Amino acid sequence: MTRKSRRLILIAACGSVLALAVGLILFAMSGSIVFFRSPSDIAQQNIAPGTRLRLGGLVKDGSLRRGPDQSVDFAVTDTNATVAVQYKGLLPDLFREGQGVVAEGVLEPGGVFRADTVLAKHDESYMPREVADALKAQGRWQEGGPNKGGPGTGGPAPKPATASTDSTLGARSER
Repeated sequence: MTRKSRRLILIAACGSVLALAVGLILFAMSGSIVFFRSPSDIAQQNIAPGTRLRLGGLVKDGSLRRGPDQSVDFAVTDTNATVAVQYKGLLPDLFREGQGVVAEGVLEPGGVFRADTVLAKHDESYMPREVADALKAQGRWQEGGPNKGGPGTGGPAPKPATASTDSTLGARSER
């Protein structure tokens, strides 16, 4: 066997091992990939029950029902379609009707979404990118909406820090 043929065999063996490793990694990750869907996507695509996904949209007004043992039923809408959601656990403090939400869980038979994680927006200007894109596609999203505060939002600007001196602590910043 010549040097050239040994080198070619070594390169082919390394390439095969690398391809096998990449294939195993992709196979292992396939069970943990979760896709984002809006209520309209779920209605149009006839997603099979048992499929794990993220559901995003707005909590429909008047749909929030609290049950015993921290069980909560609510509906998520994108103004064109609505999906019923069941969740058991503590909701985020800022969770309320009319606010943006992303729920991760499993779509069950009958179109009910059983969530195991619920995320709510955390301030006036935050909206998950996927939810904002879905709302923009529906014509519901308004750029520069009712935000309060911060640069470029039209609201009051934050109070600037001023320096003061204290004989025991030296210069400090006050807000």
